Amino acid sequence: MALIEAVDIRKRYRSGEVEAQALNGVSLSVQAGAFTALAGPSGSGKTTLLNIIGTLDRPESGTLTVAGRDVLSLSAAERAAFRLSHIGFVFQAYNLIRVLTARENVAYVQQLQGVSAAERNAVADRLLAEVGLDGMGDRRPDQLSGGQQQRIAVARALATSPDIVLADEPTANLDSHTGESLMQLMQQLNETRGTTFLISSHDPLVLAHARQVVHLRDGLVQEDASA
Repeated sequence: MALIEAVDIRKRYRSGEVEAQALNGVSLSVQAGAFTALAGPSGSGKTTLLNIIGTLDRPESGTLTVAGRDVLSLSAAERAAFRLSHIGFVFQAYNLIRVLTARENVAYVQQLQGVSAAERNAVADRLLAEVGLDGMGDRRPDQLSGGQQQRIAVARALATSPDIVLADEPTANLDSHTGESLMQLMQQLNETRGTTFLISSHDPLVLAHARQVVHLRDGLVQEDASA
């Protein structure tokens, strides 16, 4: 069974008298261990679909199974608990907590789970080393480059050993060299850990690394291609 199975997902947004159809019947299947990109121009529905898969938003209709759960039937509290245990997030703007160190940022999700300080800090240090930031655990985000901050975000996303990592435009704020380095890191983690990655992007660099590329346009899947 697919790790993600979305069928006929539809989502509209309203602002006053204006209505926009963000997703117009999207169906998508992603297997466990995949390295998949959602491609398309701005306004194609990439981020909306990613947010729905991540249970941060809800569609108006359709069905969605993630890691064997019918996530659309879950309550708000159940969705929050599901995200905490099963999904890691990497955002375009890093979304690090500025007053926390790199180690504390990575350990934060495990802190929410009630993991002891010693255990979560050990996990954080191991992950920071794994993403190439060994010895930088005591630095705060403003002491690190954009690429280093995004690596912290990747480490944080992996801290709970999630079934899937969802990344929204992760290279958008990085130069091409740093973006390439980040994609190589994510691909390596996918291969060594078996973690499924679903990445929304219109960056050709990201698409070149993906083994499955799902092209969206105007809220519809135009093409689903595997390398």
